Amino acid sequence: MSDTKSGDPEKSFSYGPGASDDVDEASSLERLSDNVPRLKFAKLWAIVEFLDKYGVEARGIERVPSDQRTQMCMIFTCLSVHINRFSLLDPLSAFWMWLAANMTIATFSLGCLGGPVFSLGFKDAALTIIFFNLLCNLPVAYFSTWGPKLGLRQLTLSKFSFGYFTSQVPIILNCIACVGWSVVNSIVGAQTLRAVSTAHQIPTAAAIVVIAIGPITISFMGYRVVHLYEQYAWIPINRFIESDFRNSGTIEAGNVLSFGATIAGYAIGWVSYAADYTVRMPEDMSSVKIFFWTYLGLNVPLILVEILGAAAMSTFNQKTTWADAYAENSVGGLLGAGLAGPMGGFGSFLLVIMALSIIATNIPAMYSLALTFQNIHPYAQAIPRIFIVIIGSVVYIILAIAGASHFVGWLETMLDILAYWLAIFSAILIEEHLIFRRGKCFIALSCGVAGAVLGMAQSWYIGVIGGMIGNPEFGGDIGFELAFAFSAIVYPPLRWIEKFYWGY
Repeated sequence: MSDTKSGDPEKSFSYGPGASDDVDEASSLERLSDNVPRLKFAKLWAIVEFLDKYGVEARGIERVPSDQRTQMCMIFTCLSVHINRFSLLDPLSAFWMWLAANMTIATFSLGCLGGPVFSLGFKDAALTIIFFNLLCNLPVAYFSTWGPKLGLRQLTLSKFSFGYFTSQVPIILNCIACVGWSVVNSIVGAQTLRAVSTAHQIPTAAAIVVIAIGPITISFMGYRVVHLYEQYAWIPINRFIESDFRNSGTIEAGNVLSFGATIAGYAIGWVSYAADYTVRMPEDMSSVKIFFWTYLGLNVPLILVEILGAAAMSTFNQKTTWADAYAENSVGGLLGAGLAGPMGGFGSFLLVIMALSIIATNIPAMYSLALTFQNIHPYAQAIPRIFIVIIGSVVYIILAIAGASHFVGWLETMLDILAYWLAIFSAILIEEHLIFRRGKCFIALSCGVAGAVLGMAQSWYIGVIGGMIGNPEFGGDIGFELAFAFSAIVYPPLRWIEKFYWGY
């Protein structure tokens, strides 16, 4: 490793081939005086230092200084003829990022839950989708504005609000969520690949592995390549995903609140990743622009594609063959019935493209998994990001193969639980940021959990308040709303008491 040219390795860092400094990012990180025992993983960092020369991001949750946000890696130098080198420093990149991550069949599958799971008619499902997305994408867009200002990842920022020990709760939950998202997304992608041919179906395990290769590769490379991929990944899906679902019908109305909690879980699910994808934007970037483009990039695909999924499920009375295909192979079968059947070989090609759209959704999950895990302890931070990506990918591939036959149940349960804890997470971070500066909040978190328990309405448990809404047998899920409300009400007075008596 070459020596730094100044006393501060962060400031002496210069990135990519042809850089004026001899120090690359991996070497710079190894020399940081931040009490992270990277030398205990010296062999792993030697690999990272080698890969760093070829554009693989070495940095994990370490702060990105403002003077290091305009540098390019090798892959961007090679593609500079086609790509504006500063495109990823423009707030519009936030729009492309979230547009691609949500313009996928995973989003479509969420809209499909409105009918069979919650007995909603098309109009009720569509209105629920619109309202809860517009509401729940607000904190995601807001937290995205913190990345350029602070240069820190989202779960790293949460430590200033939750305190070190309490922050372990959202950190661990977010690790589980990252893996969980990748599992259910991979399952729906595998179902779609299997629907390409009814005569020679690819084995489920093989389909899941095929889907997983893309997220592993892109997440491995890091921030710049993640943005590069997402900037263009939405283009083929934008037209293909609506190819054969243009007419819709209606079915009976049902439990709007429970479906709303599911929609909320998907939309607000990005809130724990938000700042991860803006940390390399200039420090003086307009927060208004970042908020606007992030909010738009989330709502456009989520609302349109989820409504499309709800519309497809409302056609079963007119297209009984679609109902049969859905019953046999879930969302993948439904997509196959609308594309591969009537459009032949070209429809099968479109189906493959749509199955591969899952890559764009799983990339942020795997990239943020590594960043989240590093927040657990300095020893976790000492493990290079790229190896956490690989290990996390292996774990979710195994879980996806094991749980392929339980897709709908896993998806519904995970989305609702995500809505509960992320509502608490959002309330505490917003209030701490707007009212206070830093602190501990275990009691407020516990009160939020109590609200979720009282308001939830799951197949395995119906809360006291949730059971008072709608059909007593199923209840109405308001755990998301109560979790947010309980945390938001309790946190400010408890925080003021904490500051008054303990001074922090």
